[in-house]
Amino acid sequence: MSSARTRLAVVALAVLAASLPNAAWSQSAWRPEKAVEIILPTAAGGLNDQMARLVQSILQDRKIVTTPVVVMNKAGGNQTLAAVYLRQHPGDPHYLLYSTSSIFTGQITGLIQQHYSDLTPIALLLVERTAITVAADSPIKSMRDLAERLAANPESLAFGMATRGGTNHLGLAQAVKSVGIDPRRLKTVVFKTNVESMTALVGGHLHVVTTSATAALPWVQKGQARMLAILAPQRQPGPFTHVPTLREQGFDVAGVTNWRGMFGARGLTPAQSAFWEDAMARIVATAEWNKPLEQNHLGQNFLRGREFAKFLEIEYQASKTALTDLEFAK
Repeated sequence: MSSARTRLAVVALAVLAASLPNAAWSQSAWRPEKAVEIILPTAAGGLNDQMARLVQSILQDRKIVTTPVVVMNKAGGNQTLAAVYLRQHPGDPHYLLYSTSSIFTGQITGLIQQHYSDLTPIALLLVERTAITVAADSPIKSMRDLAERLAANPESLAFGMATRGGTNHLGLAQAVKSVGIDPRRLKTVVFKTNVESMTALVGGHLHVVTTSATAALPWVQKGQARMLAILAPQRQPGPFTHVPTLREQGFDVAGVTNWRGMFGARGLTPAQSAFWEDAMARIVATAEWNKPLEQNHLGQNFLRGREFAKFLEIEYQASKTALTDLEFAK
């Protein structure tokens, strides 16, 4: 058996084991009684849209849900529109939010009053790591080189990113702060997409880009870019095994996590929450779910509701600290 198939088998067994406490899943006290909406805070066509629609198809194809399931794209306001839409359906278990880590940003920066804890945490589904990347011919060979340049002049380098105040920006801010550099002084250039920022990097218009590791990977594989660091507790598998972490290079920080998870509306009953937790456990144990994760080099870190809530608290505090350092918090 290949190592990839072995990993898939281990993940499947672990996730199925996590769902064993509710062995009578199919006879749950509650099941969806009408159409289910999966609310997506990003536009159609991207990876988030693909994964949300994969959740939709597995729910239906495997008859986990026997009522219709639709995906509603509610892009805008750094997830504000999607969160407000879900808030309009308190206590209704037929609305789910496929959330990104930017759910923290709106509340911390004062765009919305709704706190993430006003929603019902269902499950953590996957984690996407941030990478700090330079052009292949850049004289900056390591994060220590980068820190030395910034220590001499914090405004000497232009950093590209897709969202100011987003997870990738916060990871960069944490990294430079850990070595005594004020992240507010960095010269940042915001692009609409990760692709645009990477194109500007290899075209010589930027010095550094902070983006998801998966977004930078195609340029690295073509020999046009080089990753200085990956923001993770330990080195990542597959094509990232050669990329050192921040901590390996003397930066005492792992970086905030670019996670994806599922929430329900506030006020769900224990039976309704249990149904969706079990449904997500069944989804992430399927080959259909794990194949695109492996193809896109994404990490599956499945957590059920209660453990997901603990994870969220840690991530929220890290995001709040980083946004405060940037003077974005209200």
